[in-house]
Amino acid sequence: MSAENDLIKLYSERILALAADMPRTTRLDNPMTTAKKRAPLCGSTVTVDVNLADGVITDYGQDVRACALGQAAAAIVGAHIVGLTVEQVQSGRDALYAMLKSDGPVPPAPFSDLEVLQPAKDYKNRHASIMLAFDATLDALHAQQASA
Repeated sequence: MSAENDLIKLYSERILALAADMPRTTRLDNPMTTAKKRAPLCGSTVTVDVNLADGVITDYGQDVRACALGQAAAAIVGAHIVGLTVEQVQSGRDALYAMLKSDGPVPPAPFSDLEVLQPAKDYKNRHASIMLAFDATLDALHAQQASA
């Protein structure tokens, strides 16, 4: 298969639909914590705002400036993040990382939709962008824990 066909397969209709219909794209007015992450190779950025109560995410906003793969990952994270704990977010992030880097299984629910990104495991230059939403969220959560 040619490189062009591989890229067409990578940017599937489902990935493009997720990127086009990303939830929680409004930044929070008074977030408890905020973090921004940037993928140095491609320049993609994700900024997240998070509110917490008793260790559970109660509200979430994101500003995503990334390729369709990074946007699709952020869409899935944004759709499922409210109601989760730091540990659940870390577990989802670790599962996505393993899927991309070491041919691990698809992340379990609530992040099982990340299966759509399995073809990206062969495109290492896209991994950082795909991980941005999780990494920014965890940075924000850890900063909040440190200040509490």
